[in-house]
Amino acid sequence: MKHVKLGTLDVGRIGLGAMGMSAAYTGAGSDDSESIRTIHRALDLGVTLIDTAEVYGPYTNEELVGRAIKGRRDELVLATKFGFISHRGDTGGRAGVADSTPENIRIAVEGSLRRLGTDRIDLYYQHRVDRRTPIEETIGVLAELVSEGKVLHLGLSEAWLDTIRRAHAVHPISVLQSEYSLWTRDQEPEVLPLLRELGIGFVPYSPLGHGFLTGQVRSLDDLAADDWRRTNPRFTGANFQRNLRIADEVGAVAREAAATPAQVALAWLLAKGDDIAPIPGTKRVTRLEENLAADDLLLTSQQLATLDALTPAEGDHHNEAQARTLER
Repeated sequence: MKHVKLGTLDVGRIGLGAMGMSAAYTGAGSDDSESIRTIHRALDLGVTLIDTAEVYGPYTNEELVGRAIKGRRDELVLATKFGFISHRGDTGGRAGVADSTPENIRIAVEGSLRRLGTDRIDLYYQHRVDRRTPIEETIGVLAELVSEGKVLHLGLSEAWLDTIRRAHAVHPISVLQSEYSLWTRDQEPEVLPLLRELGIGFVPYSPLGHGFLTGQVRSLDDLAADDWRRTNPRFTGANFQRNLRIADEVGAVAREAAATPAQVALAWLLAKGDDIAPIPGTKRVTRLEENLAADDLLLTSQQLATLDALTPAEGDHHNEAQARTLER
């Protein structure tokens, strides 16, 4: 697999998001053995960036990843996240919202290290910006973890311009992780230029539009009753039917390119720069192999232009509760 630089981190340019193995999607947590096979196959095929978080499960996804990487720890860049769970007895009114206080970070990192079965976290993200704790205070304690060797690189998730600048001024930020795909492009006008100014890499999550861009979801009947996408505005009501046009447009480019829609969606992202490493999530070996084949797909300038001009998505990319956690 080709490699890219995320700040000073060298990674294979397609990573693996592990969340769906344990949480949120249809079939999550149903077959840990297949999920572990998928992680092993990813490492065999040159994936180096594996992404998890303490809140996925909660905790069970880190435990799963920890079991899967046992004996292979040095083959990967291990990324996890803190801040969506408050570990303090007195949450100070923070229950259910981001908690990036120094005390909470200290507790969180020890739990993640234990569950992952490792002595260091290669990339440690603040999962969401804590509006009640100054970012300088949060980055200060993370910098201490770097000096202690428990964390090697720092990341932010769904942070916006001012926070990124202020954080980076305290300690170098290696990576921003935010949603970015063919149908979610709010990072393009201002955030991506800032990241390149500061030398920060970008990791797009949900690069396949929560599976919608693959063309495999044609009805809500394709989703389990507890699948979180049923609450996503782009998957509900009239928006769902309107957004099928986007999946069809991606499918048309895929047929022309002799590829799958998932491969086209990933190849479009990879064409956006050598400082971008998307983390498509899957718990199946077959889907993993399909996604990784995008590393060899080179879209033509006309195909890229067609994708750039896709019909805009109908509906917000997060529901109301989730949108409140995003910094904009």
